[in-house]
Amino acid sequence: MTALLTILFDGIAYGMLLFMLSCGLAVTLGLMNFVNLAHGAFAMVGGYVCAVLVNQSGVPFVVALPIAFVASALVGIVMEQTLYKRLYHRNPLDQVLFTIGLVFMAVTAVDYVMGSSQVFIHLPEMLQGQFQVFGIGIGRYRLMIIVICGLLTLGIQMTLAHTRFGSRLRAAVDNPRAASGLGINVPQVFALTFAFGSGLAGLGGALGAEILGLDPYFPLKFMIYFLIVVTVGGSQTITGPFLAS
Repeated sequence: MTALLTILFDGIAYGMLLFMLSCGLAVTLGLMNFVNLAHGAFAMVGGYVCAVLVNQSGVPFVVALPIAFVASALVGIVMEQTLYKRLYHRNPLDQVLFTIGLVFMAVTAVDYVMGSSQVFIHLPEMLQGQFQVFGIGIGRYRLMIIVICGLLTLGIQMTLAHTRFGSRLRAAVDNPRAASGLGINVPQVFALTFAFGSGLAGLGGALGAEILGLDPYFPLKFMIYFLIVVTVGGSQTITGPFLAS
């Protein structure tokens, strides 16, 4: 019985990690109506940034995580301003073909720069191993993932439902012309939303590198999982993908 509960705990941690990797896609697909199949590439950026900082530069893991978020968000906003915004009102097939092309470009670039070997992040000693609670093996690192993802889930839901930015985003998606007439800077709202979704993907990639492994084919291997989560849970809310994960 205790072994089954340990497996259940590990499954919850994996589900929370999957949600962290997928919720950015839920934001761009459900709230911005943009089919971004290159979402996994931003997760890969965060994972490799964290791996380089921790494994090669000696940066503490807890410091590298927010840096991975910021790095992925910056890449996201640059890509949004230069490429993505040109396709917001295009046919979904154009968006799919464009983002699939970006995935293959990202895979090739990372393979050339970082090599094709799988990379794992060296965790600090305090996050290694397990401790027992009523005979259940609780992994320290997996517990940290559950706590971080749980807090972020609450924060995202509160931001989208109860803040001025969340109401502006919903207005910009429902009727961009009317939102602009009310003084909402629609391009800025979309850019910030896309950057935030990309940053969440990067944070998920950094957290998941130790469990999932990190290699240049990461965006292709896990693309189907992101799509399953968003399809099963729906893309209009954050709660749906969370439960699906």
